[in-house]
Parts: sequence; structure tokens; C-alpha cells
Amino acid sequence: MLQRRHLLAALTSVAGSAAVGFSSARAQDYSAFLASVRAQAVAQGLSPAIVSQALSLTTQPNASVLKLDRHQPEFTLTWAQYRDRVLPESRFEKGRSVYAAQQSVMSPVSARFGCDDRAVMGIWGLELGFGAHDGTYSVIDALATLAFDGRRSAFFRNELMKALQILNDGDIAPAAMIGSYAGAMGQAQFMPSAYLRYAADGDGDGKRNIWTSEADVFASIANYLGKCGWQVDEPWGQEVALTKVLDKAEIGRTRQRTLGEWMALGVRRPDGTSFSRSDAQGAVVQPDGPNTQAFMVYHNFNVIRRYNPSDYYALGVGLLGTGIVSA
Repeated sequence: MLQRRHLLAALTSVAGSAAVGFSSARAQDYSAFLASVRAQAVAQGLSPAIVSQALSLTTQPNASVLKLDRHQPEFTLTWAQYRDRVLPESRFEKGRSVYAAQQSVMSPVSARFGCDDRAVMGIWGLELGFGAHDGTYSVIDALATLAFDGRRSAFFRNELMKALQILNDGDIAPAAMIGSYAGAMGQAQFMPSAYLRYAADGDGDGKRNIWTSEADVFASIANYLGKCGWQVDEPWGQEVALTKVLDKAEIGRTRQRTLGEWMALGVRRPDGTSFSRSDAQGAVVQPDGPNTQAFMVYHNFNVIRRYNPSDYYALGVGLLGTGIVSA
């Protein structure tokens, strides 16, 4: 996913003002908030020692987290700009090299959890650069900050409680639980609630370590997609050529027709030939509008969108994974 941009000068100013202006009253409020979280967690049966160790990682709201949460950039990329930014040829080249090294681990794990390597490689590569980046924020600190701050506080408090549950289960040590500023964790970028539902043990050690175990990362991504209805050995989509401009009402992932019906409307493979199957159901997406790149997308495209509900993201995952695994 695209990194959040922020100005260094503004961040320095916010951090400085937070350090100077964090009043004793606010400090007491935050301490009281953490005490209430601790009491709630212990009442739910979590280890007092683990909870205390985890909450010791946050002493005041994190100014950097608040800056990123409150001042997300308001700009819109076209599909062509997004594609060029996240799918450079260097990413495909790196992905093929990484896949050659990891295929013996990934393929059996993907199959076991009802997915295939194309989707796993696409998500792993697009989210975290094939494991090169998994975040720099303490998840406990980030979630506590956002739960205390008030904007979507109930959501983030719930995620904080689930993060404490994960630590209580012993899959990761509190200090090693790192992720994004919003609490998405490890190489799979799961929020704690998604972790509890979908994280899986791929290496057989009894833990679900999406931070440093590639097998567990692959298993978790595959399990997520498998449980969301991934159809193994079926395509996510393909680029298509339009022999005439389609009406806007015909475009969009929910506007499904058979490929036979689409061919009657002038949709073809990129080389101008007909589809091999006329009965399969698909939809045409054309993110940048008429006379730009178009795709026929199928059921698995919508499964990828369950991971991140963006057409750009799903197209990026599909193109990257297919370009790596099918090369």
C-alpha cells in the first residue's frame, strides 16, 4: 500500500509541541486511561504481568501517530499513476528472485489453506515489499494513542484489547509486536482482530508469527483469502481490448455478464481474439475511463478486495502476483 506522506517540518513542530505541552493533567488522563485498559484486560482473564509489560511501552500519546492519523494527504492518483508507482519492473524482478527462493515453502502452505501462490506473492509484495518492511511503530503504543485520542476511539480500543489477547497467547513478545501507525501488524498487515480470525501457523511451531516467520506469513495470507472464498486455479482477471467505447453503466465490478455477452459488446483479449470460454461470468473495470486500460475481472478479484477494498489495490495484487508466478 502507498506510504503516508508528511512534511518533516510539520511533524517536528507537532512532536516538539507535544513534548512541551503535554500537561500534567493530560498525563494523568492518559495514565487513567491505561489503568482502565489494564483493569478491563485483567477482568477478561489476561495475565496481569503480560498486560503491564505491554502497556509499559506507551507513556504518552504518540505525536507521530496522531500527525499521520489527522493529516492524511488528500490527493487522488489515476490508475496509470498508481500502476507506475507500485508496479515498476524492479518489483517484478525482485519478486521472481524471492519466489524462486521461497516457492518450496510457499506452495504447500498456500495449497493447504485454500489459496495459490499468485495471490500470496501479490499481497506480500504489494503490502511489504516481500518482507522488506513490516512497520516501525509499537502496535500497543499506536493503538493506545488512537484509542485515547477520541477519533474512532471505540474501534481502536477494541483493537488494543485484541492485541493484548494476542500477547497473552504468547505468539509474539510485546516489544516485538510492531506495525504501521494505525496498528496493522507484521508482514501480513493484519489488524489484531483480523489476526485472531485469520493468522495461521505455517511452520508447525505452534505460534502464528507474521513478523519474522515467512511460512506463517504465507499461511496467514492464504488462510485469509481461502476463508473469503478464493477459487484455486481460477484467474483473478485479465487485461482486455475494447473495440468500442462501453456505456458507463456497463462498467464496474458488479456489472457481470457472460464472456459471450461481453464479446457481443466488443470486448476481446488484448490481441483482438475471442475468449476461450463464453459461459464464464466477468465484469469490466476501466479505472481511468474511456479509451484507457481495461480489465475483465472475475470472482477472485473481489476476494482480493476483501483484503483491501480498492480496485487499484486488487488490480495491483493480481498483476504483480501473476507477473511473478506465471513468468
